[in-house]
Parts: sequence; structure tokens; C-alpha cells
Amino acid sequence: MDKQAIVQQVIDRLGLELQAAEQAARVAHETATHEENIAENKYDTLGLEAAYLAAGQARRVEEIGQRLRVWRQLQVRPYDDAKGIRLTSLVLLADENDQQQWLFLGPEGAAIKVQVEQRAILVLSPDAPLGQRLLGRRIGDEIELTVSGRSQHHEIIEAY
Repeated sequence: MDKQAIVQQVIDRLGLELQAAEQAARVAHETATHEENIAENKYDTLGLEAAYLAAGQARRVEEIGQRLRVWRQLQVRPYDDAKGIRLTSLVLLADENDQQQWLFLGPEGAAIKVQVEQRAILVLSPDAPLGQRLLGRRIGDEIELTVSGRSQHHEIIEAY
């Protein structure tokens, strides 16, 4: 399976998210600086609220931009059984009911699903609970994860 296609889909989605955030930041800035929003008295806080919103939108643009830079610089590596699962590993898990799920371990900031070669792939970071459990594991290993007080068992079927 083409792992670079997964990375490209994440980059494309982050690019769209960045465009939307930049537009929202522009609108928030225009609202904050518009002459109609100048405070007329100490109780008139519309301009102040708009300024806080503009600052928050600017931070959001910076955060998305940083995630996008990290994904653009990501070097996809093949699976190495000696090192086990690590960043850019593509993993097929099966649960105790033999339900299978594809996962791609990517950098922080893109907990999304993508579709590659007619397969749904969940992109998650090594910081996610499941991502943490996968790090360093190998094909055939079993992992346990507790979700909402319920224990789930998964076996690593394939890794790329």
C-alpha cells in the first residue's frame, strides 16, 4: 500500500483547514479593527471581544501551519521488524471479533480517516492511547486497550 498517498491526503486536508482558518482570522481581524466596533463606553465590549477572537484565530492559523510543515517534511520509512512499529508505520489490527482496522502512525495533529486503495485508514499520533501501545510492537504481538472501562484486545496482523 502506498503510504505516501496517506501522507498526501493528510497534507491536502491540513491545507484546506489552514485556508479556512486564515479566512476566519481575516474576518475576525477586520471585525476587531472596524470603526463601528470602537467602544463608546466602558460597557461596550464588542471590539474587545472581537480582538480576543482575532488573537485566537491567529494562534489557530499558526498551529495548523506548524502541523502542515511537519507533515510536509515527514519521511516515510518502511516497516523494520528489528525496530518494530514506529512513526509512518501502516498497521492492520484485528480485534477479538476478527474486525480489522488499518492505522497509520503519523505526527501529532491529524487524527483523521483517509481512504487509500479502497481501504479506510485511521491516522493517529504516537501520543494517542492506541498509538502509544503500538510503538515498538511487531507483527503477531497483542495489545490491550481500555476504552470507557472496557478492555479491548487487538492483534497486529500486518505492518508496512
